[in-house]
Amino acid sequence: MREIVIVGGGYAGFYTAWGLERKLRPDEARVTVVDPRPYMTYQPFLPEVTAGSVEARHAAVSLRRHLRRTRLIAGRVTGIRHADRTVTVQPADGPEHSLSYDVLVVTAGAVTRTFPVPGVAEEAIGLKHVEEAVAIRDRLMTAFDQAASLPPGPERRKLLTVTFVGGGFSGVEGFGELLSLGTALLKRYPELSFEDLSFHLIEARDRILPEVGDGPGAWVVRSLRRRGAHVHLGTQLLSAQDGHVVLSSGDEFDSALIVWTAGNASNPVVRNHTDLPVDERGLLMVRPDLRVGTEEAPVANVWAAGDDASIPDLASPVPGARTVPNAQHAVRQGRLLARNIVADLRGGRVRPYRHSSLGVVATLGLGRGIFQYKGIVIKGLPAWLMHRGYHVLAVPTWERKVRVLAVWLTAAVFGRDLVSLASVQHPRDAFVTGGRSQHPAERSGEDSEAA
Repeated sequence: MREIVIVGGGYAGFYTAWGLERKLRPDEARVTVVDPRPYMTYQPFLPEVTAGSVEARHAAVSLRRHLRRTRLIAGRVTGIRHADRTVTVQPADGPEHSLSYDVLVVTAGAVTRTFPVPGVAEEAIGLKHVEEAVAIRDRLMTAFDQAASLPPGPERRKLLTVTFVGGGFSGVEGFGELLSLGTALLKRYPELSFEDLSFHLIEARDRILPEVGDGPGAWVVRSLRRRGAHVHLGTQLLSAQDGHVVLSSGDEFDSALIVWTAGNASNPVVRNHTDLPVDERGLLMVRPDLRVGTEEAPVANVWAAGDDASIPDLASPVPGARTVPNAQHAVRQGRLLARNIVADLRGGRVRPYRHSSLGVVATLGLGRGIFQYKGIVIKGLPAWLMHRGYHVLAVPTWERKVRVLAVWLTAAVFGRDLVSLASVQHPRDAFVTGGRSQHPAERSGEDSEAA
């Protein structure tokens, strides 16, 4: 029985394992997925999770529910040593141990890229996981509750100031959705006005959304500014200590919610803890057929896909182009990986990865979006409907499609569900506080009855 180990259960890892389950005979190989989380996060839904348009659980696809013939290990791979055909696994509990393999698939996924900006590590929150999206939403809604009980002034202004750092797809979509939520919340808080809100988007380059053309990108900036947002282009964050934001443009303001979406970096295990070949960016060098290595020197029985793989883009007219790290490529690479691994095990022919982009589509808040395919640009409500239609079809499994669609249809009739559950992040507070607040005599009486 050959051992196939998949490092990471994200898009590419999930689709690879899912495909292998369908194609491999039961006695042909055993598949193992190592990932610290028991689910695959459908990241295009995270901006809508921050706005409450998608339930948090519906943006996560359970690995155990859908990978029924795959062994799942809850842990992180901290090292890959192909010379010994082993990976080092740090489980959720217990000591590290080695895991042997015959075939290795590296789909570890990227991590959030950070810079040594004072205060960011202490104040900011990312937007790469479901937990972060939920926390962002709850923090904004809790800030509205707190601000409504305060008089106008610096403290109220800080609570209602939101700052996003990074103008890529994740940042712009999250910013647009949260701006839409904040505007909608004002209807429920007569104590607050639109002038109390302050939303800031900070981008170091002179444009946002590099995946779309200059014209559509400029239209998005104008659209956000018409909605009252402050878009700072060609600007860097210099400091965020104690929530006090200092920009390279000279602007300064206090912000209670800072979201960091300034790009991705290769996974540390790929960049620093492997003997596999990596390029100058810390990405695995991958051939068009998704084998690790180069055309002249392939690495036997090692495959890779997704954000940590530098894969030639055969559909691009630009010489030396690499596929961009997005969900569209990761899903299709995972599907091809499964087919190529099975073909290789059986002595068949493996195929190169080639996929032409279907275009890019982004949500900018409820009823607002933008779509571009080559020279075709669609804006506003039609683009937003296209965004929802595409992603409800793209999210894996019919079970998740139905759940997401049901939430959207319910919201269309009854509106957003404006309930904050920030207290779930500290589930024992009520229990501990309640016990401490009782009178000593009451506690002694209860103890006697219990005895």
